[in-house]
Amino acid sequence: MRYYPRTADRMLTELLEAFGAVLIEGPKWCGKTTTASQIAKSIIKMQDPDMRAEYLATAASKPSLLLKGEMPRLIDEWQDAPVLWDAVRVLVDERGGRPGQFILTGSNAIDKSATSHSGTGRIAKMQMLPMSLWESGESSGEVSLQRLFNDPNYDIDGKTSQMTIEKLIYAAARGGWPASLFIRNVKAQLLIAKNYVRTVCDDDISRIDGKRRDERIAELLLRSYARNISTLAKKKTLLSDLTASGELTLSEDTFTDYERALERLFVIQNLDAWCPAIRSKSALRNSPKRAFCDPSIAVALLGVSPDALMVQLKTFGFIFEQMCIRDLKAYTLDLNSHISYYHDRYDLEADIVLHLDDGRYALIECKLGSNEIETGAEHLLELKRLIQAHNKEGQEFIREPDLLLIITGGTMAYTRADGVKIIPLGCLKE
Repeated sequence: MRYYPRTADRMLTELLEAFGAVLIEGPKWCGKTTTASQIAKSIIKMQDPDMRAEYLATAASKPSLLLKGEMPRLIDEWQDAPVLWDAVRVLVDERGGRPGQFILTGSNAIDKSATSHSGTGRIAKMQMLPMSLWESGESSGEVSLQRLFNDPNYDIDGKTSQMTIEKLIYAAARGGWPASLFIRNVKAQLLIAKNYVRTVCDDDISRIDGKRRDERIAELLLRSYARNISTLAKKKTLLSDLTASGELTLSEDTFTDYERALERLFVIQNLDAWCPAIRSKSALRNSPKRAFCDPSIAVALLGVSPDALMVQLKTFGFIFEQMCIRDLKAYTLDLNSHISYYHDRYDLEADIVLHLDDGRYALIECKLGSNEIETGAEHLLELKRLIQAHNKEGQEFIREPDLLLIITGGTMAYTRADGVKIIPLGCLKE
């Protein structure tokens, strides 16, 4: 079966050259095991139905036996036997910290209470997401995001995308699930995301910590998220949405428990607010922006088809932003980026603030159509002006944005006279 290269490939190689073990985390079905298998020399899959009981018994009595094998040794879904974390850490120490010994993959975040050591200095961590448009072979890759940051003379004018709005809608509905790329029937491809949601609600949300949770509540919570995707809807708003029919009673504590479980499964990946000191704190919106790991989850939960979205472009605009977030994360994976948003009570906003670990950042607006570009540019330029005015007043220095970007559903990239860069999502790469 063909392997589609991932942006995580290089980062995994580099981390294995520096650390004794690497943990790859991310939502199930996003390709963690396949990516790790490209470099692993031996593999043990903890969820192998023929061997699972034996593996768990061995882990309970002598976990070091499961670590024997040619290195790097891949331990897939290690969290099924949390003791393996400490066993890996001890063995790395005993071997003098030699790099490249183990790769661990997991579909839920570490339960720190189940391990006795953080793994700092021995086990490096990296996250994966479903495939970006560049990884799935749909983006032309004519504009490099990393080069935009690194080369001030980089000319993007005239770079093009072959993705029409129709193609973007289908790509969002299908999602970045690697398995979908090996399915010829286009309607069948759309079933991957629907089955993913079903599996999360029916099984994973209870398996994550052995606590029985109601699959109906999980699905309703996710549906509420889907209806409020890419918005700053508060928890009380989501809770009211869940209970509006009167058929369900749910406390805020129970809502929080389900939400945290879905976050640990990497299904929900909300964005935090960026709050630079250019406005009073009372002027800033600081609710999390509601987000999933992949846009197809929202499409599946809303129950809309690609054809229906063709005539619901306002709804697709929110889903398009989710696809932009997913792809931007993939393209800056090796730069240890993180994403936030800016929004104040004057409705000045940046849909995305992309922060690199060296302090550089980009202010980004996601605009599906060309008629929205002018408004998006005005927001970005005003935010930059406020930062400049703040610095001139001699207050605590705030770095000016390194890039002002508008990511669109259009077909051609260009730089405006004011310096704002207009880039179709379908021509971006890392």
